[in-house]
Amino acid sequence: MKVNLKNLSKSFENKRTVLKNINFHEEVHSLAIIGPSGGGKSTLLKIIGGLINPTSGEIEIDGNKLSFAENELFKYRKSIGFIFQQDGLFKHMTVLENIIIPLIHVHGYGEEEAKERALSLLKRFGLEKEINKKPFELSGGQKQRVGIVRALAHRPKFLLFDEPTSALDPEYTVEVLNIIKELKDEGIDFIIVTHEMGFAKHACDKVCFLYNGNILEYGNSSEIFTNPSSKELKKFLGKILEWNI
Repeated sequence: MKVNLKNLSKSFENKRTVLKNINFHEEVHSLAIIGPSGGGKSTLLKIIGGLINPTSGEIEIDGNKLSFAENELFKYRKSIGFIFQQDGLFKHMTVLENIIIPLIHVHGYGEEEAKERALSLLKRFGLEKEINKKPFELSGGQKQRVGIVRALAHRPKFLLFDEPTSALDPEYTVEVLNIIKELKDEGIDFIIVTHEMGFAKHACDKVCFLYNGNILEYGNSSEIFTNPSSKELKKFLGKILEWNI
């Protein structure tokens, strides 16, 4: 997908500026957004996903300018898949219902078509035995896998991941990251906000380093990690990798 951000800024009601006049024009297939907490990563992802509006600036996705009118944003959100830090599942619904209900009521699927699509994906991701369970009966990794299935079910144009492993134990983190890598290998475009540097380096083609509301570095993953040019990125990677085995 082609992502074009022009003079993009975001300030909140407390006048705190989170994003500062960002310009970004790239073909994106698998992009990791990294950087310290509070640097604007999740805010940028939510703006690209149409979940919050920028204070100023423009967004184009695949040559189409994004309108910030709510009816247009609703159509746009229906065309993409968003996976959150928390699983975002409906707690009162079963796994199967969590997939089927949005397909029917948001995306216009028939009941049988929705069920067939849901069961196919749940089986693919090893969740066929969990279809009648409620979210509280699932492990953290299982819940995130259900969230990924729900995001994939309507065949989105691309996926956005907002720190999908931040609340998971290490074993479940690996489980979820492996699934995202599989999706990449199948040609599904995505942008991920992550603190998992190994995944960003080895599973994402490009990396964007966001610091204090600005894009300080962008480039091929291998180059960003082996030859960072800014002192801010060198310091960030030094802290992140200090206790790696």
